[in-house]
Amino acid sequence: MTPKPFNFPAKRRTGLLLLTAAVAATAAAAQASNTHELSSLSAGKLGAEVHGLVRTARAVSAVASTVVDYEFSLRGLRKDSDQYRHSISEVHLRSAKRFLKLCEVNKGFYVKAGQFVAAQRVLPKEYSSTLSALQDQVAPLPFKVIKGVLKDNLGPDFTEMFESLDEEPIAAASIAQVHHAVLKSDQEVAIKVQYPWVQQQMTFDTRTMYFLSKTIAWLYPQYRFEWLPLAFADSMAAELDFIHEARNSERAAKNLRNNKLIRVPHVFWDLTSRQVLTMQFYTGRKIDDLDFLNQLGVEPEKVDLSQFTTMVAKSLIELFAEMIFVHGYIHGDPHPGNILVSPEGSNGFSLVLLDHAVYRELDEEFRKDFCQLWEALILKDLNKTLRLGERFGAGKYSRYLPIIFTGTPVESKHAFGISTAEKETMINELKSLLFDDLSSFMETLPPDFIAIMRIDGMIRSIIRKMGVSRVTRLLTYTKYAVYGLLCSKLDVESSRSPMKSYFAVEAAFLSFIATLKYVLILIKVLIGSIDSTPWRQKVNNVLNYMHSKISSEFWGIVVHPVFLLLWIRPNVLF
Repeated sequence: MTPKPFNFPAKRRTGLLLLTAAVAATAAAAQASNTHELSSLSAGKLGAEVHGLVRTARAVSAVASTVVDYEFSLRGLRKDSDQYRHSISEVHLRSAKRFLKLCEVNKGFYVKAGQFVAAQRVLPKEYSSTLSALQDQVAPLPFKVIKGVLKDNLGPDFTEMFESLDEEPIAAASIAQVHHAVLKSDQEVAIKVQYPWVQQQMTFDTRTMYFLSKTIAWLYPQYRFEWLPLAFADSMAAELDFIHEARNSERAAKNLRNNKLIRVPHVFWDLTSRQVLTMQFYTGRKIDDLDFLNQLGVEPEKVDLSQFTTMVAKSLIELFAEMIFVHGYIHGDPHPGNILVSPEGSNGFSLVLLDHAVYRELDEEFRKDFCQLWEALILKDLNKTLRLGERFGAGKYSRYLPIIFTGTPVESKHAFGISTAEKETMINELKSLLFDDLSSFMETLPPDFIAIMRIDGMIRSIIRKMGVSRVTRLLTYTKYAVYGLLCSKLDVESSRSPMKSYFAVEAAFLSFIATLKYVLILIKVLIGSIDSTPWRQKVNNVLNYMHSKISSEFWGIVVHPVFLLLWIRPNVLF
């Protein structure tokens, strides 16, 4: 096909001239100092400003190059053609690599921004997969700089609070580094100390990102991601407030107190401020460190390696299933570095959940609807899936929800697998979707839904690396979806005295009902995978009747008054 003659639009030509001028205005700063010299100046106000100008110059240059790449590579191509799809995928990949290099060179908040964008999963897969390679690791600062922050936040005599304080950090990232210490009480702690110029750098960099995003939106009205810089700024503002992080940590610990395999570090409030966070120290390694799991799994008192890895992965899935379906309060950044496997625990291990800066609290009605959606997905209930999809705002794209979460098309007869023919049909159907379709789909979804998609994607990535079957995830989610719908908000109520024992008994009973309902779902799934026969229809009728009776409304009406009566008058039945 011969490309159509191309005239660069005046609006975009003007935009590129502005971007080029911005590059030229800051190029002198970039030539005046190299990266290493500027990094050493960052602690000072002048050095930070010059460093910011250099980072801005690189960012403007990357955006300008990307605009030109899209303009000239896609000119004259029809959006519904195979050539267009092939070409735009190549441009996406080149641009993603360009931004990856930008983030790696600029470091700091650009690395954070790249990770944030990759985690949102709203951009084409070329961006998400490329930017997900970013590692938030930097060279640690000298202890004299960290010591100044500790003095400002804990007082000039802060050293008297510790038996020892290691000057060499055990971890260093874009906004803070962590030191090991021992209190006078012999309690081991980890002290997270924020870098002194981080707030100023964040303000400078996020303004740059916002300006560039607005410029792209001006050049391309179809650009729909102006919200990303603002969302990133909000996320970073929460991450820079260590008091906020400490409160999140305590709330998560309270929610997960009945899970014996989960450890959330205790916060030492007398040694915590907006820039310093002191927590209980745990030993452990990243959950996807398979060599470490090998060492734990081969010990005599433990099971064989494959079973042990599955146990660890299942604990991870249960942790986030409980957060999503039961509490509606979800850790926002579950990458492997924030989930450690410790050799301490009743089953030979425990999971240590770190970095509680960013959490997502689900709307209660949304949480209940999502529990129902998961049941509908597993039971292949097309009508209910479409109805709930409409409620979530997915509209005509609701039929793709099973593909997103279970990996099977909505018409599939298989609950956990997919036939070759179904796979081919699904691939051809997805090929017909344009990027604009995907953008429209993501825009219609509520933020809670997108957050779950992102977090679920990160969990899937971890268990895939651990070699654990996706069926484990699907079944575990189903169990917690059932429980979450039946036992709504019981944890909040059960913590109140003097009704604590009452709610404990009620929770145990509803847990039994949830288990029964879960078993019924599994039986229905098993029967649904068998070819239709008269006996199967009879069994299905019975199961449907039993399933309809075991609902949150039914037991909410019946169980609660009965237990309350027994609590008030224990001898009422005698």
